[in-house]
Amino acid sequence: MSKKRESYFDNAKFILIFLVVFGHFISPHKGDSEALYTVYNFIYTFHMPAFILIGGFFSKSIMKKGYLKKIFRNILIPYFIFQFIYFVLHRIWNGKETLTLFDPYWTLWFLLSMVLWNILLLLFIKLKHPAIMMTVALTIGIFAGYIQDIGTYFSLSRTFVFFPVFLGGYLLKKEHFTKILRPEIRIAAGMILIGMFVSYYFFFPQEAKDWLLASSSYEELGVELGQAWFIRLLMYGLMALATFSFMTIVPRRKMFFTHLGTRTLYVYLLHGFIVKLFELSPFYDLIGKSGNYFVLLILAAIVTLTLASKPIITLAQPMIELKTHLLQRYMNRKTADVS
Repeated sequence: MSKKRESYFDNAKFILIFLVVFGHFISPHKGDSEALYTVYNFIYTFHMPAFILIGGFFSKSIMKKGYLKKIFRNILIPYFIFQFIYFVLHRIWNGKETLTLFDPYWTLWFLLSMVLWNILLLLFIKLKHPAIMMTVALTIGIFAGYIQDIGTYFSLSRTFVFFPVFLGGYLLKKEHFTKILRPEIRIAAGMILIGMFVSYYFFFPQEAKDWLLASSSYEELGVELGQAWFIRLLMYGLMALATFSFMTIVPRRKMFFTHLGTRTLYVYLLHGFIVKLFELSPFYDLIGKSGNYFVLLILAAIVTLTLASKPIITLAQPMIELKTHLLQRYMNRKTADVS
């Protein structure tokens, strides 16, 4: 069962990182097609919440000695490296750019928020009772939108809004996932996702997409403050329904891509450069004129598989993890000699 469980979460992570890449490829084109706009909103309802849920689920060792140090090392190091790389690229492209360490560029918000979610989790554990923990987290997530200047700095808006999802993952146990993986629930979850997709096509408001990003205050979203809390509560419900439905239909058995689910950080950090290069290429305009958006699906699959491949991991490891296989092998040999 444990092997199946590991395959299950790795399968989920690989599918989700593919959806992240696909979502970023279709983002510039989403206004050109009603169907593409529906796909975009549908993906954004659950792909990051599901990632965050899994992150919370695997944070159960947070009280162990050295856990936070490991989080800081594994997440903050690549965050600062890629923050600097994006700064240099923006400086070259725009001519004027000020380096800021804690106003993350584009996709880097997730890394900074991941660190902050773990810190928040340490504080919330002291509340002890799950119901109280979740109530307080939801209350903070809802009322964070009333802070006018909240936004991308320190990724505060997304940190507070998505923290209940991270906390929910922490509170979930393995048996909860076992229960939702029963065949009859899988069928129901599949029908729910289909129903959501169809309803998105006909009823999803144009302005609602910004609520899914969770990066703006209510004032910036242009909604009356008296009803804003209720809308965010509805969005929480929508995200929860879509996220758990997705997690229910994820395959449990080992797939050809299962092992690639352990390499999602590399895909997440590297794919942005390819997406931006694609937007600057003639190929981007060609797809827009032809309307053949299925090509973007194929392109996203190729990019995801390529960036998760062993050669790319080997090349990128010194930049992302500040280590190489040769150095690691040398250190292991020296340790063996000493012992």
